[in-house]
Amino acid sequence: MTHAQSQSHSQVHALYINGQWVEGESQIENRNPSDISELVGTYAQASVSQMGEAVSAARQGQKEWAKTGLEHRYGVLMAIGDELIARKAELGELLAREEGKTRAEGAGEVHRSGQFFHYYAAEVLRQIDERAESVRPGVEVDIRREPVGVVGIISPWNFPLATAVWKIAPALAFGNAVVFKPANLVPASAWALADIIARQGLPAGAFNLVMGPGSSVGDALISNPEIHALSFTGSLDVGRRVAGATAANLVKCQLEMGSKNALIVADDADIDLAVEAAFNGAYSGTGQKCTASSRLIVTEKVHDAFVEKLIKRLKQVKVGNALEDGVSFGPVASAGQLDSNLEWIERAQRDGATLAFGGERLERETDGYFMAPALFVDTTNDMAINREEVFGPIACVIKVADNHEAIDVLNDTQFGLTAGIITDSLALATEFKARAESGCVMVNLATAGTDYHVPFGGRKNSSFGPREQGRYAREFYTVVKTCYVKAN
Repeated sequence: MTHAQSQSHSQVHALYINGQWVEGESQIENRNPSDISELVGTYAQASVSQMGEAVSAARQGQKEWAKTGLEHRYGVLMAIGDELIARKAELGELLAREEGKTRAEGAGEVHRSGQFFHYYAAEVLRQIDERAESVRPGVEVDIRREPVGVVGIISPWNFPLATAVWKIAPALAFGNAVVFKPANLVPASAWALADIIARQGLPAGAFNLVMGPGSSVGDALISNPEIHALSFTGSLDVGRRVAGATAANLVKCQLEMGSKNALIVADDADIDLAVEAAFNGAYSGTGQKCTASSRLIVTEKVHDAFVEKLIKRLKQVKVGNALEDGVSFGPVASAGQLDSNLEWIERAQRDGATLAFGGERLERETDGYFMAPALFVDTTNDMAINREEVFGPIACVIKVADNHEAIDVLNDTQFGLTAGIITDSLALATEFKARAESGCVMVNLATAGTDYHVPFGGRKNSSFGPREQGRYAREFYTVVKTCYVKAN
């Protein structure tokens, strides 16, 4: 019987520290945002001292894991990926129950998580170092990459599995130990992942799951001087705190933070394509994506046609229980997120925006956090709703005179994660790719949707530190050693 099966007979899902499942100092309930009467599970909450124990265990476990043979390390990551993909329907439903994305979206996230482990399993066997000629006769130089050491990982609630995995997989692939602190809103998928990893025979301490509030155990992790690197995905405000805490101890830091992405609909845009790109980019995942295109910058030539068709598309949306067949969008993730979204609806109208569709709280058969996707028109780029990250199913149309102004407006933001344009012009697409001040740019695609084998990250206040994903991940999860050898 696996630990997952045995755990189902107990009341509290435990922490995983130093190769053992251990009780926390307290516990929280995890409830279904589609039906808050449903208890998904009860999850342990660590003490600050337990976070310290996990870091200490990781320092010892990392030494053993780094010495593990490449083929064994490869096999471990492949096995984790295999199990995730084999259980994608089951774990996708768990994601739907705890975060509110539909079953299809949940299964897709689990499948992608398995692909991350498969990709980095291959990277284990592709660790080839460099050689250089010395400027001094008889001296050889080789440049090698070694594990950075103990990596602290703090993941967000919107992609509780995928975002955690694209940090954990490369960390383990390159021989590091992991201390994983998931978002406290969504512990179930993190616990399921930990259960899979725990059964792969890693050295004690090489992987640790420490659940608890960011204000206590999260702060204990980011301020611990014994970690070597910290990867965080979350809000800009918290990211700044993480940067300050890690800088005090000279700990390597990687941050993925806020966004205010835009999709340009150019003069020559295919309107049907533009509507689907805007719909998928702004509203999929209930708009709870860092890559969501919450600003829709539309030239006046096509503005009215675009808005008309987008409203028609939004009228086809079915919002409801994420586990029901035929539901387009589930609930938002929490009561706090729903309250924030509804406050933004009111604020935008006070600021002069016109609510063209949706934006109201919805009642369904079950008591959940449902709202209709909202579309604002008559907005300007200086309105608060177009300056700050909302993180909900809310998009704003900004009318501009021409394509040139559209790119200027797109760049007028403190963020720079993703940006998109819909155009048939190769010249305009080329100009857009050159001028857009974003880490990822999309032409004739939604802004939400990236591949796992290429770098991901943003500019300005969206990101800080080395890129995530693909081969670029090794810049964060390894350190460079330059070796000089002179033969006697």
